[in-house]
Amino acid sequence: MTKRKKAVFSWSGGKDSALALQKILQENQFEVVSLLTTINSETLTSSIHTIPLNLLLKQSDSIGLPLYTVPLSKDTKNYEEGMIEAITHFKNQGVTHFIFGDIFLTDVKSYRESKFNPLGIKVVEPLWGISSEELMNDFLKSGIKTKVIVTQADKLDQTFIGREINHDFVKSLPDEVDLCGENGEYHTFSYDGELFKYKIDFKISKANRITYDFKIDNGEIKSYEYWQAELLE
Repeated sequence: MTKRKKAVFSWSGGKDSALALQKILQENQFEVVSLLTTINSETLTSSIHTIPLNLLLKQSDSIGLPLYTVPLSKDTKNYEEGMIEAITHFKNQGVTHFIFGDIFLTDVKSYRESKFNPLGIKVVEPLWGISSEELMNDFLKSGIKTKVIVTQADKLDQTFIGREINHDFVKSLPDEVDLCGENGEYHTFSYDGELFKYKIDFKISKANRITYDFKIDNGEIKSYEYWQAELLE
């Protein structure tokens, strides 16, 4: 029997992450030693998805894998420093691969490879190149249960917060929105299904409208507004 390669899984807490992890565990080619999530060190919530740390820990416990957190400043300027520290930590445990749930954003994949490969870590993308339509069909068949917790405000309004990802949700998406939200149109929280040993109970107390500023390649600052759920146990 071929010895499985040790890997760390980059965990967002959302549907694509859950689907990619379920696929990896079913194929059994890697020994996943840990989940890894970047968190805001001030709010103790995950980056972008803003899932509270206590719910991330419940996800990891239900999945049966430990969670390694990389604390980031609000401006995320210490991302590379934090990831280098994480890579060093896991390389000492014999880890050779980091696994991500990206679908088709080439610049994201190229960035990961440019940072991880020189450090002796190979990047694995189990969902890469699958069309959004096929991937959504795979997700709907997977049994994973997931709800929308963040939307880009100019793409999807407040009424989408808290909605279950199912056939009705897919039918309701505007034509310009990627079915899987791969362009950042929406983010999700996965809480039940074959991947989990037990259902994670949570509730959405309210949705807040927030603004994020992003610096693009030419130095210009662009602002984006989002609807963001407050998640409670």
